[in-house]
Amino acid sequence: MPEYTIYLGADHRGFAKKEELFPLLCGCHENVNVEDLGADEYQEDDDFNDPAIAVAQAVAANPHGIGVLLCGSAHGVTMQANRFPGARAINALTPESAAAGRRDDHANIVCLAADQLDAVTMEQIIKTFCHTRPATDERYLRRVRRLDQTPAADAKEQ
Repeated sequence: MPEYTIYLGADHRGFAKKEELFPLLCGCHENVNVEDLGADEYQEDDDFNDPAIAVAQAVAANPHGIGVLLCGSAHGVTMQANRFPGARAINALTPESAAAGRRDDHANIVCLAADQLDAVTMEQIIKTFCHTRPATDERYLRRVRRLDQTPAADAKEQ
C-alpha cells in the first residue's frame, strides 16, 4: 500500500471522538501520515463548516489524501465538503457502506456521525474506507468524472 495522508477534522460535537481517534490512526501502519486540521480545542459554538472546508481542500489537492470528518449527524460536514471539486464525501454508518462508497463512487472523504457511532466503530469504518480500492471499470470512472462537471456541462453530455 502506498504512503498516504489522512486529514482529520471535527466540530464541537465530534471533537472528543476526533481526539480519541487521532492516536489510533497515527499508529495504524507506518505508511500513513495523519494531520489534524481542527478544531484544535473544544468550542461549543463553533461551526462544522471550518473543519469540513479544511479537509476538503486538503484532500482535493492531494491525490493520496483521505479525509475523515466528524460532526453530530455527519450531514453538515458531508454537504460542506462536497462543494469542492475533487472532494467526494460520503456519510457512512457501517464499514460496508464506507467500502461501497469508496469502491463504487471513489469517495475520498468519509463523514461520521459522532452522536451515533462509538470510537471503535469509527475506527473500523475508517480502516475499511482506507483499505478499499476504487473500482476501475469504465462505468465507475465515467460517473466520477461527471461529479466534478458543472450542471450545464453535465446536461450537454446527456
